[in-house]
Amino acid sequence: MENRTPMDHRDIPLRWHGERHPSTDSAGIYQALADLDEQCSIVLTPDGIGAVSGGSATAGGAGLPLLASVPPLPPHRLGSAAFRTAHGVRLPYMAGAMAGGIASADMVVALAREGFLASFGAAGLLPETIEKALYRFAAEIPGLPYAVNLIHSPSEDRLEREAVELFLRHGVRCVEASAFMGLTPHVVRYRLAGLRRGPGGQVVAENRLIAKVSRPETAERFMRPAPAALVSSLVEQGLVTPEQAALAHHVPLADDITVEADSGGHTDRRPLPALLPTILRLRDAVQHEHRYPVPIRIGAAGGIGTPDAVAATFAMGAAYVVTGSVNQSCLESGASPAAKAMLAEAGIADCEMAPAADMFEMGVELQVLKKGTLFPMRARRLYQLYQAHDGLEALPAAERAKLEQQVFRRPLEDVWNDCVGYFERRDPEQLTRAAGSPKRKMALVFRWYLGMASRWAVTGEPDRAMDYQIWTGPAMGSFNDWTTGSYLKTPGNRRVTDVAHHLMRGAAFHTRLAHLRTAGVTIPPSAGDYRPVPLDAPVLGSSPAGTR
Repeated sequence: MENRTPMDHRDIPLRWHGERHPSTDSAGIYQALADLDEQCSIVLTPDGIGAVSGGSATAGGAGLPLLASVPPLPPHRLGSAAFRTAHGVRLPYMAGAMAGGIASADMVVALAREGFLASFGAAGLLPETIEKALYRFAAEIPGLPYAVNLIHSPSEDRLEREAVELFLRHGVRCVEASAFMGLTPHVVRYRLAGLRRGPGGQVVAENRLIAKVSRPETAERFMRPAPAALVSSLVEQGLVTPEQAALAHHVPLADDITVEADSGGHTDRRPLPALLPTILRLRDAVQHEHRYPVPIRIGAAGGIGTPDAVAATFAMGAAYVVTGSVNQSCLESGASPAAKAMLAEAGIADCEMAPAADMFEMGVELQVLKKGTLFPMRARRLYQLYQAHDGLEALPAAERAKLEQQVFRRPLEDVWNDCVGYFERRDPEQLTRAAGSPKRKMALVFRWYLGMASRWAVTGEPDRAMDYQIWTGPAMGSFNDWTTGSYLKTPGNRRVTDVAHHLMRGAAFHTRLAHLRTAGVTIPPSAGDYRPVPLDAPVLGSSPAGTR
């Protein structure tokens, strides 16, 4: 370790005093940096420059010359205290929703018990399945924080409406809204249905909304009060009260905005260093205009899979961080063991864009794993055929035969019969719209493969491994690289609570490291990389041997 601004120790005004002995070796320096509850001091010893935790500094007198120091930084001091208070959590960290129950009830329960916010992956699940999870949360984590995902369903409006009705009926107090391109009556209804006057006349929003967005224009819709036309329509339908409609003008639609960068699943693949500052400036402009008593908090998601990435996100001004892909590889996720094993082998370049099942006709894409699966290539081919032909009957005979043999592995008419049975139970309106439209029928058949591909990855269908649709982004590869040599490298050791704690502790570690760098201190590489060791180890970070 060295100080880039060397000086005669007689010119150093402060002296360090303490009971501990400063360390000049990498292991000791690392331990001092990782002791987040104590001040870390860089001092000049007879053996060279060293690091030590604890102690105090005085001006002049005896003691070791103090070159630089950083104060204690427990992880809860990162990000926004207002986020922690609003959601009743210990740390400004959230596990985002992954559809189809991949962000499982097990995951939500485990994180809630550790004081973290997690969003249940309700998207794509039938109402009765979601309701079972809500009953479980009420029984197992009463009073503890959790959220439920509400995904925008432009092709299946009924699902979005029924989800909101379910949330209101069960008293769900936090919803994570994702994939919205515009506002719908359903998401507005959820927010407004929780508005009331507090004892002092202030507006209380009991239904908290976290909007996950990747575009400024979408973010602004959630930052402003609910549109008057939508509010009036809800009042006319008796879905919100006139009093709630009047209060709607005083609060933003969302309490929190999650800026989603290059993530798995639905994503615009925009870089976080460009997107986050833009949304922060937009928030400040809207706040200046509306003067909300509680400013909207801005968090960040996408590409956040290592402690230094978390630290960088907080350094850019994020109030909280949201993780996704890294949780999918954990024991509590709803993904199959086979999918988790594939995720654990992913590198940062092993992702690709493919058509999304829920927005197939619109050409919307999502980011998936390409290593070990043919799904991205096959899904793109289906969209190309959809664009080029007016219906299944218009497909060239050779192309249709290839689809039936290699992709669907059954006659397309049999697939259509499955679609009929599915939508008769889930959303009959889809069948009505397809009755007079061969192209619409083709879209539903092609969406069958896209939907089943994600389902196969969840169930671990062995005969369909090459068709797994696994939503993930580059953060997964970065996480895998960081965990190399540690106990977290093995999927069987990955627990969501361990991952959350290590990412936050590591972020605090790297934040202190950055402060020392600005003071001119160069830390040896072997001492400057936070290493995950089991949380039940005697002293976190005290045994670097055998970790990384």
